[in-house]
Amino acid sequence: MALLSPSSSRHHPLPLVAALLLLMAMAAQPSVASLLYDQVEITWGGDHSFFYMEREGADVLALCLEETNGGSGFASKDTYLYGRFDIDIMLVANNSAGTVATFYLMPDGEVPWAYHDEIDLEFLGNATGEPYTLHTNIFVNGAGAREQQFRLWFDPTTDFHTYSIEWNPKHIIILVDGTPVRAFKNHAARGVPFPTWQRMRLQGTLWNADEWATQGGRVKTDWTQAPFYAYYRNLRVTPCAPPPGVAWCGDEPPESAWFERRLDRAALKEAQEKHMIYDYCVDEKRFKDKGFPKECNAD
Repeated sequence: MALLSPSSSRHHPLPLVAALLLLMAMAAQPSVASLLYDQVEITWGGDHSFFYMEREGADVLALCLEETNGGSGFASKDTYLYGRFDIDIMLVANNSAGTVATFYLMPDGEVPWAYHDEIDLEFLGNATGEPYTLHTNIFVNGAGAREQQFRLWFDPTTDFHTYSIEWNPKHIIILVDGTPVRAFKNHAARGVPFPTWQRMRLQGTLWNADEWATQGGRVKTDWTQAPFYAYYRNLRVTPCAPPPGVAWCGDEPPESAWFERRLDRAALKEAQEKHMIYDYCVDEKRFKDKGFPKECNAD
């Protein structure tokens, strides 16, 4: 792990020596939930990604991508079965075409693909001045192809914004600054698989995907603009709270409406009407031969 101060960051970090001493002190203390440094570890690209301290006291993880390094990533030290996961991200600025920053949940360890679950947020870079696309997907038992995409309605490169995954036995909800943009309901009773049994680890990455990420791969990464940085901070994990009288969330009775209150359906409908640009459930050309997936007609 490198500990440096990114010259391109608009958030002015503390001097390097002070930040180093502070992080060394943090490492010697018991885990502090509010510090990202204690919650995650850099899993690849550790020689060019780094933590630094903001003057406000928050620690920030800067993931770096250059042509020669392939990118970088982190993973949470803990694994989870249900919960709400919020993190603040500031995305790659200026010409970010071809780059992809991510935040997602995936099973811990080597899981056979037939049992692979994943809840995916991918931020697709674009040419300078063009809006970012939030690409979402949900894999269950090795099957994905459940893409929904949204245009972010703000500039995500000038400040931090909060991106969230809420995963409970009834829904997977994806939120942007507290606004729900996607909900995937548990329709297991109708034959639609839903992740309910294996723990998952939070991960984040920054990597090059210019073969598909920007305008279908027509716009490539401009490496003269490198290095590219995406910044992560303030990870909050809220455990799933079961209904009164229920031991844990997985034991919630099927007929219970306890988790329905977690979804603001009016806000979801408004956000999708304004910001959704692709929904697999209305892509008639894609599914004209085999028909739409079961979940598309279940609600």
